[in-house]
Amino acid sequence: MIALDETINKDRIACLNKVSSKKRVLEELSKLFITGDTELVEHEIFSSFCDRERLGGTGLGHGVAIPHGRLPGIEQAACALIKLNEGVDYDVVDKQPVDLICGLIVPEEYTDEHLVILAALAEMFSDEAICAKMRASKSSQELYDLLMSWQPIRKKAAV
Repeated sequence: MIALDETINKDRIACLNKVSSKKRVLEELSKLFITGDTELVEHEIFSSFCDRERLGGTGLGHGVAIPHGRLPGIEQAACALIKLNEGVDYDVVDKQPVDLICGLIVPEEYTDEHLVILAALAEMFSDEAICAKMRASKSSQELYDLLMSWQPIRKKAAV
């Protein structure tokens, strides 16, 4: 299981009113990653996201997308989150506008770790309760607090 507090900080969370397209979402997400990090380069992050999107969309459905990419020269995985007040067309199978976008960048050599982090994020964003709370949030601080308090739903053992 990933520790969200190790991959995301509150400077990489934004509540935006409206973004015009999927491309603009990826641009805004890329900007969030360079906040407070002089080693990251915005256009490299954006290019990584676009390269991944060309392989197949990263929209999960139900208004959620997890764009992700690999970057050479970074030491650890990092996440950024955008909550849109108005969803954007993200070419998702269910055709629902996407309003929760969690970006992930990982070191180029990550293989299994990359998949573990993606699975954990997918589990969190499949939790309807946390998504509803995120959508109701009014600030990046509220979103950060929700992320830090989220716990996976524990399955009951068969009797």
